[in-house]
Amino acid sequence: MFFVLYSLDVDGMRTFFPYDFIYPEQYSYMLDLKRALDAKGHCLLEMPSGTGKTISLLSLTVSYLLAFPQSLSKLIYCTRTIPEIEKVIEELRKLKAYIEKENGEASNLTGIGLASRKHLCINTEVNKARDSKVIDSSCHALTASYVRARAQRDDTIPQCDFFEKFDLHGREFPLPAGCYNMDDLREFGNQKGWCPYFVARHAVLSANIVVYSYHYLLDPKIADIVSKEMKREACVVFDEAHNIDNICVDSMSININRRILDRAKTSVNHLTEHIQRLKMSDSNRLQEEYNRLVAGLRLAASQQDLVNNPVLPKDILEEHVPGNIRMADYFISFMRRLIDYLKMRLTVTHAVQESPAGILKDIRARAFIDRKPLRFCSERLASIIRSLELTDVSDLAPLVAVANFATLVSTYLKGFAVIIEPFEDKAPNIPNPILYLRCLDSSIAIKPVFTKFQTVVITSGTLSPLDMYPKILDFHPVVQSSFTMTLARPCILPMIVTKGNDQVSISSKFESRDDPAVVRNYGKLLVEMACCVPDGMVCFFTSYLYLENVVATWYDHGIISDLQRHKLVFIETQDDAETSLALINYMKACDRGRGGLLLAVARGKVSEGIDFDHHYGRCVIMMGIPFMYTQSRTLKARLEYLRDQFNIKESDFLTFDAMRHAAQCVGRVMRGKTDYGIMLFADQRFSRADKRNKLPRWIQEYLMDSKCNLSTEEAVQVTRPWLRQMAQPFTRDDQLGVSLLTLEQLTTAEKIAQVQRRHKLHYKLLVRMSKLCVRSCPI
Repeated sequence: MFFVLYSLDVDGMRTFFPYDFIYPEQYSYMLDLKRALDAKGHCLLEMPSGTGKTISLLSLTVSYLLAFPQSLSKLIYCTRTIPEIEKVIEELRKLKAYIEKENGEASNLTGIGLASRKHLCINTEVNKARDSKVIDSSCHALTASYVRARAQRDDTIPQCDFFEKFDLHGREFPLPAGCYNMDDLREFGNQKGWCPYFVARHAVLSANIVVYSYHYLLDPKIADIVSKEMKREACVVFDEAHNIDNICVDSMSININRRILDRAKTSVNHLTEHIQRLKMSDSNRLQEEYNRLVAGLRLAASQQDLVNNPVLPKDILEEHVPGNIRMADYFISFMRRLIDYLKMRLTVTHAVQESPAGILKDIRARAFIDRKPLRFCSERLASIIRSLELTDVSDLAPLVAVANFATLVSTYLKGFAVIIEPFEDKAPNIPNPILYLRCLDSSIAIKPVFTKFQTVVITSGTLSPLDMYPKILDFHPVVQSSFTMTLARPCILPMIVTKGNDQVSISSKFESRDDPAVVRNYGKLLVEMACCVPDGMVCFFTSYLYLENVVATWYDHGIISDLQRHKLVFIETQDDAETSLALINYMKACDRGRGGLLLAVARGKVSEGIDFDHHYGRCVIMMGIPFMYTQSRTLKARLEYLRDQFNIKESDFLTFDAMRHAAQCVGRVMRGKTDYGIMLFADQRFSRADKRNKLPRWIQEYLMDSKCNLSTEEAVQVTRPWLRQMAQPFTRDDQLGVSLLTLEQLTTAEKIAQVQRRHKLHYKLLVRMSKLCVRSCPI
């Protein structure tokens, strides 16, 4: 008879956990998370893949929210994709039902998943478009405050009935308690006749748990609209945060090419025409806007406006808008000069890199533009768009990009670089100059989050080495832990293959890429593993170019034909539609017993958001170490900045980045303790200590020294008996007491751990006392 695990005690707090059993690492994870919440500080937690990280986070945080509502009022759960948002809401739904069952009464907890209009709009005239920007622009054209004001005077002007009904009734009635994913919100909107998107936006402030994308907090363009009014007494969770520094950098970076500048010039011409028409019809409106700017007041956008200030810090918003851009005509002339200057800078034949200070000096010398008006470009453009009451703002995106560039480059003199490349990476022989304003410091975007909220949790299955994140994100975690995976059987088999059967070393490093022996040995390794591994296999390459070159060589040598005798071969491409189709057919091949081999790319779509659980992934091969392209000037600029500002060596950061992506790739194959899979690192450099030690702890513990320098044949000899062992029946009874604990077993284990901690403390005290005695004794 089993003991069913009900609410458990985590460091003296009653914690609701909706499953009958718990993993030991889940309990350890909750203990450290509670320590961070108690200290009201930030934490960094690495949890193995497939060990229930999501429900552990929700259980502990929601229980803390119920136990200490004065200390914690909200959980903001940030994840990356819509399927992950849906998964979190489903886990929250189970937790809420369990809390109600335990307490014997309905819970007033409200959890909501927020996404863009594309996923929530129920207006058939708007959501028929596929492009998100078109949907956003169409929504703005129906719901902007000035459009609605006009519609009251003219019945022929179209409006959104769903928004009008929500605005009339929805704001007065809070969203009923419950857990709402995208389907639930759309269904609720259809029942009430209210717009689901604005229902969700309105409910975000009152909901106890909010689940949305990273960008709602890290991208200042969105955070200023959606997350501005969130209170400090909140816990922010960044799940799957192994790549969070790159997300921060991208959210504060802008790329501008000639096409964008040409379209921006067209937008300026359209704005000029609108201003001239407005002067003739309603000149008072422009005068009122001018008066507001003279008073130094910021015109707040209405809730449904799309154009908002994206980048200005609060202290700058308190300043007066400079006089030379207050008048609409003067501002338009100002933007023309700026666009012409940027066009002139794009006429380059070699790469140029400058600091923001250097660019500002050059703008002043050539275009006669001072720094201060540049800082207000994005704010001034947003103001003039609202004053002109434009309904279609989709065509203004290039002009908004130019204004954002001006504001960023003049606001942040440190942590940014301006790089002008004469050629695009995808077409290095065709002149297509691009101006990159690159953020080099990831802490700039995330600093407001660390400052505003009392607890920020950065967690993932692949954060190793942990000590790198506090440096590059510039924060001080109160808790920093990496957890192992307790297993009742060795269900993961990590191996490092360093050579082929001909003893030729295999590696993806630059000087070995064109070596036919290396490419042939990679192919033989794949064929040999395909012969003995059932169901699905995934093979990751370091780049799309390397994948294409290797596959072309394999075709010439007949290796692809050998592979197809054992499994159907599918390839990830840079086209999302093609990759989605390849994934669907790969899974069909696995379901029907034919077996599939998916050739994918590290840092691609497959490596980040796709789980290959059970028969969809019995083996994953990482062919080479996925280092970034080190000749990229944007990367070089960031490496120099990290070296100068954070004392991080270039080689250390490159290795850290490559190994976290390699771990992310191989981690796709292991999605639970009942699952099993082979993690094969195919590159001689993986056997070095400086590479192996940067793998997550839960992988390192099962990577034995005897499996760190294998040939292809030796890897196959290790694989065959291991697969036979894994094929044996494996039940829940086999896990109990080892990797799966009941409440009684958990209590016993915790008591033993407490005794061990006391003995360890006593031992340390005895050692310290003995040292003191030795020092005090005379010679």
